[in-house]
Amino acid sequence: MADDPKILVSTKWLADHLGDPDLRVFDASWYLPAMNRDARSEYEAAHIPGARFFDIDDISDHRSDLPHMVPPVEKFISRMRAMGVGDGHQVVVYDGAGIFSAARVWWLFRLMGKSDIAVLDGGLPKWRAEGHTTEDKPPIMRDRHITVSFQNQLVKDVTQVAAASKLGDYEIIDARPVARFRGEEPEPRQGLRAGHIPGSKSLPYQKLLNSNGTMKTADDLKAVFEGANIDLSKPAITSCGSGVTAAIISLALERMGHQNHALYDGSWAEWGMYDDLRVERG
Repeated sequence: MADDPKILVSTKWLADHLGDPDLRVFDASWYLPAMNRDARSEYEAAHIPGARFFDIDDISDHRSDLPHMVPPVEKFISRMRAMGVGDGHQVVVYDGAGIFSAARVWWLFRLMGKSDIAVLDGGLPKWRAEGHTTEDKPPIMRDRHITVSFQNQLVKDVTQVAAASKLGDYEIIDARPVARFRGEEPEPRQGLRAGHIPGSKSLPYQKLLNSNGTMKTADDLKAVFEGANIDLSKPAITSCGSGVTAAIISLALERMGHQNHALYDGSWAEWGMYDDLRVERG
């Protein structure tokens, strides 16, 4: 694949650049309860040399009842400064599943106006399979100055998504499994209705990945989107259960050169909660 330090880089690229003074690496592993994995303890046991741990649940808006919503700008700035991530740094983010939660952090950096960030294609599983080194020692971190320019156009709230659903002027793309999209399986979060946002299209995020956990080529991705009946001439809103795997669709859109997309931060955790929002099934 062609490496793009603003979207996706290979394990070879990272191995070649690991000693660069302006490189910062994040382990952004996060798992659903059913996966029975502890992201932080796995990070502490073994991570890519120098990697910091990005806690998606902690670096979020704790004023919201919804899971891991976008953190206030001030919180993002203070956490990044404390972790030694600042202006002029190239960031690479990975996770322990391949490509799963890392895309959420890639999107969050873009939302904060930081474009020099890429997801590690294939993540930690590919890195380890190729025999690259890991370590268990915490990184040395020194405060760095970081400036943020919030990009409102990259995020949508429930009111904006409801309008898009009614008007049909966006393609709303849902990354959840097909059975949840159709309302045939209950939601993993308690108290949520089953189904999908009216007019939305189903595209389970796994369809965007190869069997080894890497992302498909731009041409193959285009075929997947078209096969899901998604009109790529329209702007897109990506959605999922709680705003994590939706970012994999955002990453895929960016890889294809489709830059007019936003993520619905509340996703089904919010839409499925309110009885006054319409739900479709089937």
